[in-house]
Amino acid sequence: TLVFVSSRRQTRLTALDLISFCSADERAGQFVNMAQQDLAEAVSGVRDQALRHTLAFGVGIHHAGLAEKDRTLVEQLFVEGKILVLVSTSTLAWGVNFPAHLVVVKGTEFYDGKEKRYVDFPITDVLQMMGRAGRPQYDDHGVAVILVHEPKKNFYRKFLYEPFPVESCLQERLHDHFNAEIAGGAMRSKQDAVDWLTWTFFYRRLTHNPSYYHLADASPATVSDFLSELVEATVGDLEAAGCVDVGREDGITLESTPLGRVAAFYYLKYETVALFAAELAPPEGEDPDAVPPDLGTAALLRILCDAAEFAELPVRHNEDQVNGLLALDVLLPVDENALDSPHVKAHLLLQAHMGRTPLPMADYATDTKTVLDQAVRVLQAMVDIAADAGGLANALGAMALAQMVCQAAWQTMPQLLLLPHVTPELATAIERRDGGRCASLASIAGMDDSSLHRIFAALNERERRDVIRAVRAFPLVDVRLLLPANTEALRLAPDAEGTLSVALSRTNRPNGRKIYAPRFPKPKGEGWWLVLADGPELLALKRISVAHDTRTDLQLVAPMDLGSYEFTLHLVSDCYIGFDQQVPVRVEVAL
Repeated sequence: TLVFVSSRRQTRLTALDLISFCSADERAGQFVNMAQQDLAEAVSGVRDQALRHTLAFGVGIHHAGLAEKDRTLVEQLFVEGKILVLVSTSTLAWGVNFPAHLVVVKGTEFYDGKEKRYVDFPITDVLQMMGRAGRPQYDDHGVAVILVHEPKKNFYRKFLYEPFPVESCLQERLHDHFNAEIAGGAMRSKQDAVDWLTWTFFYRRLTHNPSYYHLADASPATVSDFLSELVEATVGDLEAAGCVDVGREDGITLESTPLGRVAAFYYLKYETVALFAAELAPPEGEDPDAVPPDLGTAALLRILCDAAEFAELPVRHNEDQVNGLLALDVLLPVDENALDSPHVKAHLLLQAHMGRTPLPMADYATDTKTVLDQAVRVLQAMVDIAADAGGLANALGAMALAQMVCQAAWQTMPQLLLLPHVTPELATAIERRDGGRCASLASIAGMDDSSLHRIFAALNERERRDVIRAVRAFPLVDVRLLLPANTEALRLAPDAEGTLSVALSRTNRPNGRKIYAPRFPKPKGEGWWLVLADGPELLALKRISVAHDTRTDLQLVAPMDLGSYEFTLHLVSDCYIGFDQQVPVRVEVAL
């Protein structure tokens, strides 16, 4: 028997209710189909306490918040028929094919944190759940029971026995599709946008079921007017967001802007890049060409979490209270009046990740993985937008946030805590040695194995090997400026474009293509930013990867005034804390 419920919490409550009913009938073990010794052995390795309790009665629970090992065990026991009941969230209906003779859909509504109300399951989800009824080779029929409110009974009876039309939702996501097509050069005018729409499923349904899309009829004139208005409204929103430029002379031609290209490259929503551009620009009323002020880590983290990509993060029923308790344990304050907001929850989860704060429940661990999957990509876009605004401090701040997210550590934490088995007490003791020479990871990474064994002598042999393996994964990069022969400065004419050539070499061999980041949920490659700055103003930015020997060029524009200038070249890691470098660059501007 499969029982589908609306939330992870409901899996536990429903399983406990089933066990209570069985115990009341004095048939507590009726869902167990295996020897007690085998059952005890299987249960002993389960990490989730609720699952360990319910499995003892032959009732399994299944949801995304379980550990991988627990999920695999439950699936195996149910498929082999050793437990007879599995209570699951609706995601199981789409993910893994576990047919059962009886399927019970316990309610057709779920709590939508974004809407702050209960909403109906999509019909396709209900059909998927019902489709699990009936076991091939075992049953000649299956039974599906849908528990539904009385007013909706006729509706579900109707869709079960009659075909249900499939309609398009393209109009709800049209902005980002248009932006991608314009950035790619496939859509160069508003007429191209209308023509593009005529090749979509949306257009086909528009002419077959116009009332669903709020059209009076499907006549060519009505459809044409509707498409033209839709294109005008969508392009107008993209123009207001700064993603698209519309031709001033004809009002028809479309051209992508840097913001639009950033959104298309990183697969971001247009609202996100518009938010970043507004927040990272100079304050309103100041010179738009001025250098934006340094916002600081706290503000940059808030801006990151306000991105539209985090709007779908689930905030379940009563989780605002959990968020309030978690807010007491993290470093930075959040808006106490918006604890039910997905953006505030993302803010809290990122802070808990970087502060290594224990999470209140398994659901929050799964939600943290969801946030981290998005965070690195969104931060890379934030770096590009901050660089386009010319703000060095904000660009470097966003890069630092990317490092903190990857290493699950605030930059103010001792760097040695990023190593395995190192406790705060041990890190403090090592930092005090040799005048603080061992406090940074960069200095540690340059030492030989015997020195590392001596420094970490407080650890046992196996732990020291783990530390050395981690240290050898850290990058040591040599940076050199490639200037003309017999010169110590880059010579340029006033306001002229120039090229700064840089040679980078990896002085130690990497242990693999993936970075050392044990608290980051998925493998990630190593990347770097090269940044050229004049004081607080960012002049050039380039994203690179560093092999054994790498040469790259940075394009810059010389100052208009004659004289000697000293710029700074920054090499910044996108994942490691403590390995950034600065190299002075002399520039001579002369006729």
